Order: sequence, then C-alpha cells, then structure tokens
Amino acid sequence: MPIEIVGLTGGIGSGKSAAAAHFVTLGVPVVDTDVIAHALTAADGVAMPLLAAEFGRQVVAVNGALDRAAMRALAFADPANRRRLESILHPLIRAESVRQLDAARGPYALLVVPLLFENPDYLALVRRSLLVDCAEEVQLARVQARSGLTAEAVRAIMAAQMPRAQRLARADDVIDNDGSLAALQLQVEAKHQYYLANLAHSQ
Repeated sequence: MPIEIVGLTGGIGSGKSAAAAHFVTLGVPVVDTDVIAHALTAADGVAMPLLAAEFGRQVVAVNGALDRAAMRALAFADPANRRRLESILHPLIRAESVRQLDAARGPYALLVVPLLFENPDYLALVRRSLLVDCAEEVQLARVQARSGLTAEAVRAIMAAQMPRAQRLARADDVIDNDGSLAALQLQVEAKHQYYLANLAHSQ
C-alpha cells in the first residue's frame, strides 16, 4: 500500500468524479468506492446473489444487475432496508478498496469515498481528507441534469448526506467547484503539488 492515502469526498453532484479523473491524468493511483460498488452490483457482481437473497428478485434488473431505481426506492422508504443494504455492500467495498490500495504504487494514492466522514473504517485509512465543495443549488442542478431525477428526489439524497457545513468543518483540504472544469483542474494540480511536497517526505 502507498505510504500515504488522501481521501477524496464531497456531496452528490459536487464534482468528485471530475476531480478524481484529473488526478488520474497526473499519474495518481485512484481507488473509487463508487466504481467498486458498481462492479459488485453488475450482472456478474459478487454482491448480486446476496442482494437477491436479502431483498428478492424485485431489486434485480432483467440483465441480472442491480435495479438501482428499485433499490433506491426501498432504501429511502425504510431506514432498515438501507442498513440491510449497507451491511451487505460495505464490507465487500472496503475489502476491494484495500486490495486495490495494496496494489497501488506512487508517493500517494487517492481513495474516493462519498461518505468519508460518516465512515470511520475509511477515515482510518487516510492521512488527509480532500473535500470537493460547491453550493447546494449547484449540486441540485448538476444532479438533475445528469440523472433526470426530480428536484425532490435529489434533495432527499442530499438530506441523507452530512450537511455541507459539517463537511467543510471536517475537511483538511477543500476544492471549490462552483466554477468551470478548468478552474477545478487547476485546483487539483495545486493540491497534487502540495501532496507531493508534503506527503512524499514520509516515504
């Protein structure tokens, strides 16, 4: 495992994926828990037999992958369903994250965790936390534009996440993503230079 791990986080629609993609272009190994989750819940994913056994065929799409809309509806309708889902997925996601981090090479690696501050198991892995932040109205517009979800549905997802002010208070480093992609990328490059200068010394 690389000596140092930076945890990248942010609310839905904040721009985590765009930031992580630019870190990749700079040669930084990136382990993304959302990507891992999608692989686990694909048609041949390790989690699918467990999810089908727990929730029934109603959460399995015709192609054998997770029916995300059906699962989302169940999870938001009843907190107990959400806990059952998390009890299946979270251990699998964390185990695969650690496996990928063990295989990564470089001065530091990036671990992308949307709910980093809510998950002590992931916080324990990281040396610093990097928050991609934007105004809530920007989050709402971005998620609606890419997903087709209603404003009410997006607000429900946002309400289930840690409030923006709390994320800002807990983050070691912050990227402001209210502006353009170019502005985001410049901030990523600045953070990359900072991490190379300050994290690589401990190797």
